[in-house]
Amino acid sequence: MKSLGEETTVASMAAMVTSAAQRLLLILLAASASARYTPDWESLDSRPLPSWFDEAKFGIFLHWGVYSVPAWGSEWFWWNWQGAHLPNYEIFMHSYYPPGFSYADFAPQFRAKFFDPKLWAKLFKAAGARYVVLTSKHHEGFTNWPSPTSWNWNSMDVGPHRDLVGELGHFLREENIHYGLYHSLLEWFNPLYVLDKDNNFTTQNFVMTKALPELVDLVNKYKPDLIWSDGEWEAPDTYWNSTEFLAWLYNDSPVKDLVDVVSLGGNYLLNIGPTKDGVIIPIFQERLLSVGRWLSINGEGIYASKPWRVQMEHTTSRLWFTTKQSAVYVFFADWPMSGILQLTSPVPTNMTTVMMLGIPELLKWSEDSLDRSLLIYLPKLSPDLADMKIWTLKLKGVE
Repeated sequence: MKSLGEETTVASMAAMVTSAAQRLLLILLAASASARYTPDWESLDSRPLPSWFDEAKFGIFLHWGVYSVPAWGSEWFWWNWQGAHLPNYEIFMHSYYPPGFSYADFAPQFRAKFFDPKLWAKLFKAAGARYVVLTSKHHEGFTNWPSPTSWNWNSMDVGPHRDLVGELGHFLREENIHYGLYHSLLEWFNPLYVLDKDNNFTTQNFVMTKALPELVDLVNKYKPDLIWSDGEWEAPDTYWNSTEFLAWLYNDSPVKDLVDVVSLGGNYLLNIGPTKDGVIIPIFQERLLSVGRWLSINGEGIYASKPWRVQMEHTTSRLWFTTKQSAVYVFFADWPMSGILQLTSPVPTNMTTVMMLGIPELLKWSEDSLDRSLLIYLPKLSPDLADMKIWTLKLKGVE
């Protein structure tokens, strides 16, 4: 088994840059030129963040690819081994694999034979995740869908012989979970990318033949709610045709309401690494279900929340605040020995009520006569409450 890069010479790969690839750029430029968002950063940055993402708050990120076979180090295995030549990676390969073993030889072992996308989707739903981001392709270039520009180096041709991107997306949407796709722009050892890099990125052989067609294919075929493009740091945005692609994405693609970044909105994206056979190991499952149990009680103060005027108090206790629909939510991780929680930021009024999420009764409170801090009398710390680790108070009627 050989990868695309090992079978094809630079010269023959460069010849693949045809008029069809050039027409792709012309289509993107024409589609964006007369639409609402023009292909420049001032216009693109004015686009508001889609509300679903701002309200989701919690998602799951899946690193899954050929690097899941050695399952050692990280998803940067190939580069660390044959790009950076890190000694510990070379020792690992010498210790466990025969001489001449190539990275492409891992691909047939990436079988995903126990991959059950329906069970994955149900697990993520139980974990309280509102969106899931799957690695459609990392910097190694192997695609988890039958990419027409990644022949012999994709999950349909090699290994699983399945469309992993498509299968997971179907069942996530059955559970009403938003579907995101991570897609690497650069590919470490792709001859066309290496050629462009050698040319100081004055040519766009790789972009026009591989990167842009793949992104367009992903969007048109799977209609993701989120695209996370990564790996742009070695070349300028003009090399990647970033503004032209984003203008098309926002104006004329079939998913105009998608999110193109995942670093905004105060969301938490939890990374999970399935095995090469498509198993989410029990310890990961247990942690996910634990998060889901916590969110089933405390999620009211998480989902669709906004930052309050104070994010956290500078006290000996660990306290955080959010707000939603005129209520203030207080998260605290240190249960006071006295059973009385003191808050200095919320200002109580004669309309103030306090409750703890998961407990139906209102809690008693008073105002400290010296500093006007809010004193909240917590319920008895039962074993079930103690197991929660972080507790949430809901305050109404505070200034």
